[in-house]
Amino acid sequence: MKKFILFIVQIIVTTLVVAILLDSFYTYVFLNNNNRNKIEFVINSNPKKYDVVFLGSSRANNHFDSRIFSNQGLTVYNYGISGSRLEESALLLKLMIEKKYIVKNIILEIDLNINSDGFSNGTRAMFMPYLKEYETIQNHYHSISNFNQLYYIPFYRYINYDSKIGFRELFFSAIKKKNSALNHEGFLPLINDQSPLVATDLSERSPKRNKAYEEIKTICKQNNITLIAMTTPICAETINRDYFNHIHKIYPEIYRMEDTVIDDKYFSTCGHMNEKGAIAFTQIVFDKFFKPKNKS
Repeated sequence: MKKFILFIVQIIVTTLVVAILLDSFYTYVFLNNNNRNKIEFVINSNPKKYDVVFLGSSRANNHFDSRIFSNQGLTVYNYGISGSRLEESALLLKLMIEKKYIVKNIILEIDLNINSDGFSNGTRAMFMPYLKEYETIQNHYHSISNFNQLYYIPFYRYINYDSKIGFRELFFSAIKKKNSALNHEGFLPLINDQSPLVATDLSERSPKRNKAYEEIKTICKQNNITLIAMTTPICAETINRDYFNHIHKIYPEIYRMEDTVIDDKYFSTCGHMNEKGAIAFTQIVFDKFFKPKNKS
C-alpha cells in the first residue's frame, strides 16, 4: 500500500514539475516574439508614437487602410482584430498606455460589436501567455469564472486555449514566422468577393450601452487622446438597417458612416468591404477628419 501511495505521489509531483516547466517554456517563447499577432506586437514592443490608431473588430481590420494616412505623412497603425469585441479593444488600449505609447487620435469602429458586453474567446486566448506577467491583464480578467484556474494552475491556460496558443503557435513563434496580420501597417485587405452578396440580417441584434466602450472613452479622456467613434459601411441589401438609428439614439456622438460606401462592387461580403471599398472609405474618413482645411 505504501508503495502504491508513493507511486501516486511521484506521478503527481512529476506531472506538476512538467506542467511548471512547460508553462515557463511556452511563456518565454511568447514573451520573445512580436510578429505573430497584434497583441504580442504591443506587449513585446518599445514605446511608440502614433498620430492615429484604429481599433475594433474585423470591420476595423478590413475597412481602414492605414496606407491612406501614412501616405499623407501620419504615423498610423490598424490594431483592429478580426473576431474581437470591444472588451478586447479596451484591454489592448490599456496595454498601449502601460507600454507608454503616445497616441493622438483613436478611430474606433463601433457598429455590430455594440449589441452586447460579450467577449471573443479566440482573441482572449492571445492575451493568456502574458496573464502572469502583466497586472493590467490580471485586473481585466480577474472577474471571469475560471480566472483562478488560468492563473494558478501551471500550463492550464495553454491547454484551455490550445487552438490559439498551443504547440502549433508555439512552434511558429519559436521560429519567428511572421503573420500576414501585421502587413500593411495592420490593415488586412479582403480580395475575394462573394457573388451575389448575401444580405446581412441585423434583425436579432439590439444596440445597448456597452461597458467596454465606456471604459475606452474614459481611458482616452484621461490620456488626452481624441476618440473618433464611428460606424463603418455595410451593403445596401442589409436587413434592418434601423439598427444604426438605435446606435445613434444610445450614443449620439458616434459618427454615422455606414452609408458612405454602398455600391456592391466595394464589398467582399455584405458585412465586409473589399480592398477597393476600404480604400474608398478610408479616404472619406481621412478627408472628413484629418484633411487640412483650406484657409480663406
